[in-house]
This record gives sequence, structure tokens and C-alpha cells, in this order.
Amino acid sequence: MSISHAPPHPHEPDISVNSESDAPLDLEPIVPASSRRTRVPRWLRRTTGPLLLLLLWQVLSATGVLASDVLASPGRIAQVAGDLVSNGSLASAMTVSLQRVAAGLVLGTLVGTGLALVSGLFRIGEDLVDAPVQMLRTVPFVGLIPLFIIWFGIGEAPKVAIITLGVTFPLYLNVYAGIRGVDAQLIEAGESLGLSRWGLVRHVVLPGALPGALTGLRYSLGIAWLALVFAEQVNADSGIGFLMVQARDFLRTDVIVVCLIVYAFLGLLADFIVRSLERLLLQWRPTFTGR
Repeated sequence: MSISHAPPHPHEPDISVNSESDAPLDLEPIVPASSRRTRVPRWLRRTTGPLLLLLLWQVLSATGVLASDVLASPGRIAQVAGDLVSNGSLASAMTVSLQRVAAGLVLGTLVGTGLALVSGLFRIGEDLVDAPVQMLRTVPFVGLIPLFIIWFGIGEAPKVAIITLGVTFPLYLNVYAGIRGVDAQLIEAGESLGLSRWGLVRHVVLPGALPGALTGLRYSLGIAWLALVFAEQVNADSGIGFLMVQARDFLRTDVIVVCLIVYAFLGLLADFIVRSLERLLLQWRPTFTGR
């Protein structure tokens, strides 16, 4: 007697095993779209634009389109920079300028942060502090230079005062906004956990205001170098601004450009330091870094 196997019902699944399915599957890893792009080093991409601009500048200078009395060529500027470094005048000027910026930055940070804490943590402090600060903030600090000269003389004090004033207000605004921008639910959660007022300030308010404070510090550093430019061109006998004033009197555009490059380099270095602090102190805050 022969036994015939009926074909499977069309609605029933076919559970027959294919011998080929026993072979291991080749799985391809999922690669994010951002990592599938061309693997060009980021430092190379960031330097491409400045290098192209420098090349265009050199070509315009070599062909005579850009006259030397209007703007010196990159080669001439590099030569003058080497001369200033070799005779020590550039290093001496940078040292004096850094001392002025450091003094103004420390004083401005203390004043701006202190006023922001008083105004941000206490309502009576806001009523007493915020309005005068907002009034002074609208006054151009460059316009106060004559008063500073009358009050403090022509020494280092008015220069440091100008930098201090320029640093104070950005820090005040950002620290104040950071304090008042802390989520109220976090405050309620801290109170429910039994934190005291100082505990709330230390563990909730100040960490929440730290991103704004570091942003304000970056703004303050930029304004500090801007204030230094004005401060060192008023009755100064040393510093990078003094070199620029001397170069202006002798129509030395090469020396002026060297001083401007030094200002830019110092500002970029200061910004790099603050961004490194952000990465170190704000590791708990995940952020979007671009694609």
C-alpha cells in the first residue's frame, strides 16, 4: 500500500526547512549617515577657507591689484612678524596686554557674577540691582574713557577699568538669565527631597546656570579684547595697541596687520580655553554637535 503525501493547504504555512537556510547570515552593520561621508580630517576642512583667503591675498599683492601702501602682502607681514619676535618687542607687548586683560577679566567676572547672583537669587536684589545695571549697560564704555582718565589718571587704572566694564555686563546678563531659566520643577523636586535654601542654590540653581555663565564668559572675553584695543590707544606707552599707534603714525600697515593677527590669535586661544572648560564642566549635558 502506497502512502501519498497531500500538498499543504494554501493557507497553512510551509514549515519545510531549506538546507541553504542553515548557513550563517551575513549581517551588515548599520553605519550612521554622518560617518559615511568622506573622511577628510576636520582640521583640514577648517583651515581650507583661511588658506584660500591667504592665497588670494598673496596673488592680489603680487599682481599689483592690492598696493603695498594700502595693505602689505602676506610675505611682508610674515617678515615683519619675524623681526618683531626676534628683537623681543612683540613678546614684551603681548605680556603687557595679557596682564591688562587678565586683571580686567578677573575684576569684571567678580563684579558681574556677584551682581547676577544678588539679582537672580533674590527678588529684592533684582529690584535694587537690575535697573541700574540695565541703565549702565546701554552707555558705550568707550564714551567713558575721558571720565576714567579724569578719575584714575593716565596709568594702568583707566585701561583696566575699561576692560572691567566691558566684561561685567555680558556676564551679568547671561548668569542672571541662567539663574532665572532653571526649571521650576527641579526646584520643587529639590524642596521635596528636603534641600535647604543653600542646598537648592548649590545643587540645583548654580549647576543649571553654569551653561549660561560659560556662554557669558565667551562673550566677555571677546569684548575684553575689543576694550583692550581702545584702552591701549589712549596714553599708552606699552602693549600691542601702543605698537599699532606707532605703526599708524609711520603708515606701517604691515605692523598694524601683525598686531591685529596677534589680537585675533589671543582671542581664539581664550575662546578655546573656555570651550575646553565647557566640555569638562558640562559633561552631564548632552548636546547636538552637528552632522
